[in-house]
Amino acid sequence: MEKGLPQDKAAPLMDKLVFEKIKQGLGGRVRLMLSGAAPLPRHVEEFLRVTSCSALSQGYGLTESCGGCLTSIANIFPMMGTVGVPITTIEARLESVPEMGYDALSDVPRGEICLRGTTLFSGYHKREDLTKDVLVDGWFHTGDIGEWQANGAMKIIDRKKNIFKLSQGEYVAVENIESKYLQCPLITSIWVYGNSFESFLVAVVVPERQALENWAVNRNLTDDFKSLCENLKARKYILDELNSTGQKHQLRGFEILKAVYLEPNPFDMERDLITPTFKLKRPQLLKYYKDHIDKLYNEAKETRV
Repeated sequence: MEKGLPQDKAAPLMDKLVFEKIKQGLGGRVRLMLSGAAPLPRHVEEFLRVTSCSALSQGYGLTESCGGCLTSIANIFPMMGTVGVPITTIEARLESVPEMGYDALSDVPRGEICLRGTTLFSGYHKREDLTKDVLVDGWFHTGDIGEWQANGAMKIIDRKKNIFKLSQGEYVAVENIESKYLQCPLITSIWVYGNSFESFLVAVVVPERQALENWAVNRNLTDDFKSLCENLKARKYILDELNSTGQKHQLRGFEILKAVYLEPNPFDMERDLITPTFKLKRPQLLKYYKDHIDKLYNEAKETRV
């Protein structure tokens, strides 16, 4: 398939000897599979394309677009990991989002996906204010950040608004969740993170120094504050207290944190992590803490196993 052969001609002998069993497990008559709602991890898409004896396409659409508006072409293997090209009723373009560092005119165009076409909605019912926010000069601003590939396909890479979808399809309003966790007296700041390739949330937390040191004294620990933040028992203590607070405020199961990293230093403007009005700069936070986030996900998955 990487050499350009269609799925049914790429390895017919392997299909007959090995992958026919998977085809029969899917009913035996499957010819095409479609995926939407949230991005498929690349390794999952590749596995299904190779083993299912059928073509697989990812698509992209919204309620406001009345269904699909981009789709990958089934037997074009280089489109793997993308949502493909616009369908015939839709025009698509990217609009720069400078505050997030996305430039639609760069060598690799990145920006907010805007759509125009005959299948789009005309507006939100009795909400002219919301309609004016998203429909500008005939273009619907989706809030999703895309990246044009060299072959003309679109890849979803981010979300402009602070609402995202987990891998199981659940939407997460992250600011609302953070406001509830902030009612835990053991912390001073929190940044909650999740993405469409994972099924749960993790967080970077700035603990309340005196509260954590009091906890340490009660357990005869003499570590300094920085060392306490690295202590596994301290991390579990903060995580349990946060989730207890979350449950009191009726957070749902997928909104409960599975792992936290304790940051001894407050989020600050010197590291470009907050604005002058103390709002979190989420893209900058992800860039700064990416290694810790990856480690948190690995730890949480190992704990589950």
